[in-house]
Amino acid sequence: MRYKLLTAAFAASVALPFAAPAGATDLEVAHWWTSGGESAAVAEFAKAFDATGNHWVDAAIAGGGNTARPIMVSRITGGDPMGAFQFNTGRQAEELIEAGLLRDLTDIATKENWREVIRPASLLDGCTVDGKVYCVVVNIHSWQWLWLSAKAFADAGVPVPKNWDEFVAAGPALEKAGKIPLAIGGQPWQTTGAFNVLIPAIAGKDVFLKVYKDHDAEAAAGPEIAKVFKAADDARRLSAKSNVQDWNQATNLVITGQAGGQIMGDWAQGEFQVAGQVAGKDYFCLPGLGVNELISTGGDSFYFPVIDDPEKSAAQEVLASTMLSPETQVAFNLKKGSVPVRGDVDVNAANDCMKKGLEILASGNIIPDTNQLNTEDTNNQLNDLFVEFFKTPSLTPEEAQKRYAEIIANAD
Repeated sequence: MRYKLLTAAFAASVALPFAAPAGATDLEVAHWWTSGGESAAVAEFAKAFDATGNHWVDAAIAGGGNTARPIMVSRITGGDPMGAFQFNTGRQAEELIEAGLLRDLTDIATKENWREVIRPASLLDGCTVDGKVYCVVVNIHSWQWLWLSAKAFADAGVPVPKNWDEFVAAGPALEKAGKIPLAIGGQPWQTTGAFNVLIPAIAGKDVFLKVYKDHDAEAAAGPEIAKVFKAADDARRLSAKSNVQDWNQATNLVITGQAGGQIMGDWAQGEFQVAGQVAGKDYFCLPGLGVNELISTGGDSFYFPVIDDPEKSAAQEVLASTMLSPETQVAFNLKKGSVPVRGDVDVNAANDCMKKGLEILASGNIIPDTNQLNTEDTNNQLNDLFVEFFKTPSLTPEEAQKRYAEIIANAD
């Protein structure tokens, strides 16, 4: 895939997709973007939507997706739907779609050629059920990053690592300098996410797909995943003194030089930007942990509940279109740290780390996000396992791998 750089004249000529409609209205939008970088990004959506004459009513839910999703689902199934809501791109909304509670956006997608402009096309597949489109994909987020603090390594007197092995080897020097080698928060998805990043880096892309796409229990119990559990054991040891809860608190430990690094998705870039840090100077990034430079193509999508209100229904269509407009895509994603889903927008303003992601994306060395492959039930079982693994040194890698393989064997 190739991201084309548009000329200034073209960019200036693209207007917002809708003029202010006669029935402009308030529309409540639920999401879990509450950190500094996330708030700056979501403000770009609100500004673009308000410019259409409608009004974005922000309904942010703190605590991340595991906290927000049940609240959103409860409101929708309870007959009190919001106008729009954020889920991760993938299978999280399947039951709501099957229940007929979410709007079919196929007409809008066809009219605006989403299939032609969204890249890679597999992103739109994550919104498609039985040939119908049910959501707007707004970004490409990848988990496969190790973020490194220039200050922490300078204070420890060791070079900034270029790969995972060098990072692990630098652990003792960081600890001697009073640093936390690896920052990981207490939210369950963080430890699972770190493990899922280790799989393609240590065991390779094919093994990752065997485990999560094919649900191959033999691969999950095999020697390559055993190497991943050994690396996870290293990560457990290096993060033993990381006592924060939220992911952005862990990122702040890296920003302030209290921690050497963090395995986290590219949304962490939003926090570095808000803090005024410069990629390649104040912080560094290793895609694929510097071992296997690949990225996943996950991200965020917005769904629209069925609402018996013509004005709000019209506003939902305006919001869906606005979120995919070229200007909004660039403004939002530059703040979010993610990559635009449109293949025809100007990304010249991307920083060094975002450019690395774009180059990998263009090379085609990508994997699906686990949310596109796993059900929420499987994800929750994995979360429980890895929370226990990271908190319980007596749980051996061998014992944890056996339980892991059982989860994969029973995944649907």
